[in-house]
Amino acid sequence: MGLGKIPPRLGACAAPVPGFDMTVFDDEGSELPPGSLGNLVIKCPLPPGCLPTLWNNDERFKAEYLEKFPGYYDTMDAGMIDDEGYVHILARTDDVICTSGYRLSTGVMEEILMGHDHVGDCCVIGVNDKLKGEVPVAFVVVSEESEGLIDELVHRVRTKLGAHANLRKIALVKALPKTRSGKILRGTMRKIANREEFKITPTIEDAGVIDELKPVILKLVHG
Repeated sequence: MGLGKIPPRLGACAAPVPGFDMTVFDDEGSELPPGSLGNLVIKCPLPPGCLPTLWNNDERFKAEYLEKFPGYYDTMDAGMIDDEGYVHILARTDDVICTSGYRLSTGVMEEILMGHDHVGDCCVIGVNDKLKGEVPVAFVVVSEESEGLIDELVHRVRTKLGAHANLRKIALVKALPKTRSGKILRGTMRKIANREEFKITPTIEDAGVIDELKPVILKLVHG
């Protein structure tokens, strides 16, 4: 009350409510200019009503949320604040990859791919690359296959996000591994792609999807 209304903006969460001093940091804790993708943080002390700790685990609360950026609460969300103060949440920070020095949101790439009429579901993960640090690869479930579809999807991301996105490898798959609540198991897929040990969560909806997807992931990433 008394602050007035601001017009809604597509894709933004409006401005922070009173009491929340938000900013965007890079991974080293330096503040980024408006419009830059980075770590969304909240300056301490947090306003009333925020979770003060974890149940019987103060130390974990400090380690998880307060130690990475001293004096600030790490939301673990990746986003930006534009030049008018609107907050844009784009992904979780573990869904942001660094390709040749560019910070890229895999969620943004997924949104672009989902905009294609023949794409019913998709997942983009970052895999290790000796030259570029990480590169994105995509797995797409389509409602209808067509000649040249993969090239269309690569061009779509390149046009809408830029050549620096470097999304070149896409595989068409029948299904993506999900939990019973519908969350895609990106972390498991990333570990398979990087040839790391992984465990299948007991909450997975269909464990057989992992068995079918594993050789597809390894072939796409490693040839």
